[in-house]
Amino acid sequence: MTHASPGHAPPARSTPVPAPHRWWALAVLGLAQFMVVLDVTVVNVALPDIRADLGLGLSAASWVVTAYTLCFGGLMLLGGRLADIHGRRRVFLAGLVLFTLASLVAGLIGRGLTGSGAALIAARAVQGVGAALLSPSALSIVTTTFHGPERHRALGVWAAIGGGGAAVGVLLGGLLTSGPGWAWVFIVNVPVGVLVAIAMPRLVTAGKPDTPGRGGLDLPGALSITAGVALIIYGILKTGDGGWPSPAALLPPAAGAALIGVFVLVERRAAAPLVRLGLFARRPIASGGMVMLAASALLLSAFFLTSQYLQYVAGLSALQTGLAFLPAALATVAGAHLAAHLIPRTGPRPVAVVAFLITAAGMWLLSRLPAAPEVLLDVEPGFVLAALGLGAAFVTATTTAMTHVADEEAGVVSGTVNMGHELGASLGIAVVAAVASGGFAQGYLVSAVTAIVVAVAAAPALPKGRPPAHTGPIFAH
Repeated sequence: MTHASPGHAPPARSTPVPAPHRWWALAVLGLAQFMVVLDVTVVNVALPDIRADLGLGLSAASWVVTAYTLCFGGLMLLGGRLADIHGRRRVFLAGLVLFTLASLVAGLIGRGLTGSGAALIAARAVQGVGAALLSPSALSIVTTTFHGPERHRALGVWAAIGGGGAAVGVLLGGLLTSGPGWAWVFIVNVPVGVLVAIAMPRLVTAGKPDTPGRGGLDLPGALSITAGVALIIYGILKTGDGGWPSPAALLPPAAGAALIGVFVLVERRAAAPLVRLGLFARRPIASGGMVMLAASALLLSAFFLTSQYLQYVAGLSALQTGLAFLPAALATVAGAHLAAHLIPRTGPRPVAVVAFLITAAGMWLLSRLPAAPEVLLDVEPGFVLAALGLGAAFVTATTTAMTHVADEEAGVVSGTVNMGHELGASLGIAVVAAVASGGFAQGYLVSAVTAIVVAVAAAPALPKGRPPAHTGPIFAH
């Protein structure tokens, strides 16, 4: 059942005039999002070569990945709020410039023209800051540009980019590392960033900030949520490195949880809060975030386990491993496309349940992999099935959370959804890395059971019935 926001009269259901270049704008925004999502996984394949060339130890090399993830996930909510206050296009372009310049510096380090291992880690951190500004701004532009049934299709495309980009990152990492060298993992971002920067002003109007003059930025709230999320992600990543039983390994996530508690207290008293806490009580946003967290955890853990299995058990090279991920990338896009067509007809609940059950079946097949596999015969069926289900789950999460968001809160809600993506990815990899120390089959079985549990939980949690054709600022509770 839908209701207007408490204390406000229901808005008039007038149909906005469609933006003339909206599908071209989606293509350009999707290209930028593809670039930042891809950078989560593309570096993993190149990491052994980076360590060798820069003389990094194992701990230092892990920061090449961790620095990006911490800044990307930790600053996401702040990036979304800045988009609401200062304008979506402006914040998007600021993030794009940061990300592109940091990619150029990282590429120059890879070519041996400047810097060191420490400089590469710093460049990766700046990339993460840029991505945290770019990603929620881009999703909020998509949400406020498309209306009615078109919004479902646009969000379906967006979700496919999120799932497929991670798989293509493994493929591209293998191709570039085995070809021109790992520096091109970063250099390839530069022409893409320039192209997007040129196209954006021509396709998306600057517009006016949706929440101007509301007391500015809530700095205490921004600092507490950023530090809290960053500490939780850092703690998850470190426990995944083998420190799970250690009390010291649990200290960062505990401190992060305490800071999020501080954030809640600050937001309750702030005159102009970073995010209204009532947003998290809305059923579409809460359930969409839960599905995003679970889908990201399962997808990235499957990519992690399968990459390790293909290289260390099947004996494939980085390039061969990347090529083996291509069917999974296509399956992710296919699952997203199918879900985008089904959700307007059936609603998100049945799509999510079936998606996670398909994922569970794929993970179960992967748990039965032999010690000497035939990649196409033994690995691909389960891997493709899991990717198909999770592609559909990504669409369910994004459309559920974003369909009925008011324009003035599109940025902060998109930041929340994207933050769930980063937290889920970190959590999934950490858990399966710990479980799979006893064997790959155990890691896949835990993922299969998790997918079944999420399917059961999604049934009552997600909104019931088909979404209405109108997609304005009306919220389901």
